[in-house]
Amino acid sequence: MQIKANFLGTGTSQGVPVIGCTCIVCQSKNVKDQRLRSSLFVSINNYNILIDIGPDFREQILKLNKSSIDAILFTHQHRDHTAGLDDLRPLYYMHKKPIELYAENTVFKALQHDFNYLFLGTNYPGKPKFHLNTITTDDFKIANINITPIRVMHHKLPILGYRIGDLSYITDANYISDNEKQKLMGSEILIINSLQQEKHISHFNLKESLSLISEIQPKKAYLTHISHGMGLYDEIRKELPKNVMLAYDTLDITL
Repeated sequence: MQIKANFLGTGTSQGVPVIGCTCIVCQSKNVKDQRLRSSLFVSINNYNILIDIGPDFREQILKLNKSSIDAILFTHQHRDHTAGLDDLRPLYYMHKKPIELYAENTVFKALQHDFNYLFLGTNYPGKPKFHLNTITTDDFKIANINITPIRVMHHKLPILGYRIGDLSYITDANYISDNEKQKLMGSEILIINSLQQEKHISHFNLKESLSLISEIQPKKAYLTHISHGMGLYDEIRKELPKNVMLAYDTLDITL
């Protein structure tokens, strides 16, 4: 099974640059320091899975030049991971096929509240249709592709990461139990959130992310959900272990 993945966005909830900020990262002209909200586009045998759909989705999908989303996996209900849902309208209108959504029940409740006009019974031209698939921490399949949910903690909020084949994706986490870490073992690629240099209440910082990577021992690890508090791309990448890379928007990986 060949997996192709594209980092649609690698930024935190405010993105980088942050509005009104004059720090060296926000003022950087290096495109790798400019980060839209975090999302990953995964393609397996032309079946396209999106992990989270944030407020920058329209811009991201236009850059990627893709016109089909078959399924979306939601990690949690925060708006920087869900706010792009309305921008699926042209994709649905093009294909006339319900888009499969996968999330925990609490996430679907939040989506139905935030986007009630998309989920109400009244239909109108262009309104996207969704098929809601409520998941737990048990493995499930999408188009014969096995998906392993991974329970992580975002401070006090339990959320999900996902393992698809040998690709594991964790965002917005600051704690993973030993039992859940076992699900990550053997991953060829580990994508993990790494917010900044300083310790944070609800996200791994750089030191904590590198410690987890050292424990899991993937062949390659990519840091994502990065804020301006991390530092400049060109400086931080020099400090990282050989198997660890600071991800950036539009980065493609294949395994």
